[in-house]
Amino acid sequence: MVLFNVSFRFAFLLVVYYICFKYILHHFNGSFIKNEWCCFVFFVNIVVNHFPNKEPKCPFVRQHEGRTFVVATRELTGNTRRRTQLHTCRQEQRFSVSLLKMEDVIKLPGTEDGKAARKRTRAPEVDPQEEEETRRANAERLSVLGGEDASVRLLEELVFGAEEELLERLVEEDEEEQAGALLVEDGDHVSCDSEDDGGCVQIREAAWVDEDDEQEEEVDMKHRYRKDLMKGEAELTMSNQKLQERMRAQFQKVMGGAPSWADSNAKKKKKAAAADDDDDEEELTRRTGNFVASSDRLPSGILRMKKCLHANSSRPSEDRLSTVQFHPSAQVVLTAGLDQSVSLFQVDGKTNPKIQSIHLDRFPVHKAQFSLQGDTVIATGLKNKMFYLYDMMEGRVTPVHNVRGLNEARVKEFSVRPDGGELLLTGTSGYLHLLTLKTKEVVLSLKVNGDVVGSSFSQDGSKVFANSEDGEVFVWDMRSSRCLSRFTDEGCVKGTSIATSPDGQYLACGSQSGVVNVYSQEACLKSTHPRPLKAVKNLLTSATSLTFNPSSEILAIASRAEDEAVRLLHLPSFSVFSNFPVSKRKIIYRTSCLDFSPHSGFLSLANNKGHAPLFRLLHYKDF
Repeated sequence: MVLFNVSFRFAFLLVVYYICFKYILHHFNGSFIKNEWCCFVFFVNIVVNHFPNKEPKCPFVRQHEGRTFVVATRELTGNTRRRTQLHTCRQEQRFSVSLLKMEDVIKLPGTEDGKAARKRTRAPEVDPQEEEETRRANAERLSVLGGEDASVRLLEELVFGAEEELLERLVEEDEEEQAGALLVEDGDHVSCDSEDDGGCVQIREAAWVDEDDEQEEEVDMKHRYRKDLMKGEAELTMSNQKLQERMRAQFQKVMGGAPSWADSNAKKKKKAAAADDDDDEEELTRRTGNFVASSDRLPSGILRMKKCLHANSSRPSEDRLSTVQFHPSAQVVLTAGLDQSVSLFQVDGKTNPKIQSIHLDRFPVHKAQFSLQGDTVIATGLKNKMFYLYDMMEGRVTPVHNVRGLNEARVKEFSVRPDGGELLLTGTSGYLHLLTLKTKEVVLSLKVNGDVVGSSFSQDGSKVFANSEDGEVFVWDMRSSRCLSRFTDEGCVKGTSIATSPDGQYLACGSQSGVVNVYSQEACLKSTHPRPLKAVKNLLTSATSLTFNPSSEILAIASRAEDEAVRLLHLPSFSVFSNFPVSKRKIIYRTSCLDFSPHSGFLSLANNKGHAPLFRLLHYKDF
């Protein structure tokens, strides 16, 4: 209310004085006062002086660091506005109220007789002794305030104890908390296995027990979801516990036993194995060196290989090549074909120089192959019963016109037995003849149903697999001359070829439709209806050539009925390498035969152009 009254009085007086002097201004026609602004300043000074309890101040004056400044002024002559520099209040009074009396001008504080006090007043002198006494008194007050009451100290000792005891107590509490984390809670049971892991397994009690769970509830077994669990009409109802046991037994029967996550012993063994792995990793970090090594197994997907100069580039064949084969021990390759010649080349991948070439007069070679030791080359023709033997050590070619016990019009296909100097000749009407190279006579003949289209020995030479034209596969024991097994190649209408892997694991059967079935040799010996491990359907024409590499990681499949009809199958993933042959580039043409070097370092093919393309398999380091 007081503030409101003062403001009301101020406003009222201001309006009254303004009206009066406005009248004077118009009455004297502007001669007494030159500007309304000056009149307004005068009215403000009068109103301010009307309040004696307030210190008179100039409305355009501010204090800063002990000095007095004018904030803004206006010119008295003319109506033009402008900003001026800072002036003292004395200068403001001199040009703003030039026509008024000096007693009506408000004087600034710190001025006397119109003169400004330019010098600062000195600070009062301080008595050092007095200041020291004041400082001591303040220090005493602070010491009293910061002092500890004896009663407070006593209460702290009773509650917390002394400082040393408090620290000891805190350390003991931390140790008890760490030890308590390893202890079993009250009310729990512990079971230990002394031999398995030497540790204890905590068995926690149930937090609460439902009485309804203890009651034997009978379950209706006639429900469609539980009918399969019944073993007879007497089990129309079954208790919950018995039903759980029945379901657990059925689950283990289907899954082949309890899963590892449900077996506590398996979990313990897994933890122990993890601990051993951690120890191995710790041991690994203590040593330095190159720990990254490439796997010896051939990866699937893409076969790393390089195209080399043709194996017979120093002497290409003038007609179709029918055979290509690598020497079993030397870095030599053999080629033969319908140009009535057999040639030997050294394989280096760069020049492949010719070693020797022999010409067989009027004898187009259907097949040529090294003997077991690699010192002799056996060559058969297309329409002759006669075949040739080429002794590489002596350089002598021996024709074999008659074979004792062989009643065949012609001899074309044959296989070399891995465990001795014997040949298995493929005759007509389903006959197989075992011929010794030493005496040149037949010692054993085998008969299968239908015409034989291919034969292959097992890795030890004790068994022979023969594929008939009707799609039947026969397994013979060479020691007892007994048929061990007989089965039909699945989906085969007409058989064309057969091959066995050197490791004795796989058997491949080719058909006229281009499908190649890969079997397990063990399954073929035990079952009369074996299921193929893989049916390779990448060829559209007859699969006429099948060859495994020495490590049994690649199965080469070829057809002589179409260009570039060659596929390499990765084992045991049974996937075809995607980068062979190279698409949109004719290199292989029609392949009649293919072979791998003794350590799978090279692959060569015999095509209808008289060339033997050579490829370096980079995964294998040796020849």
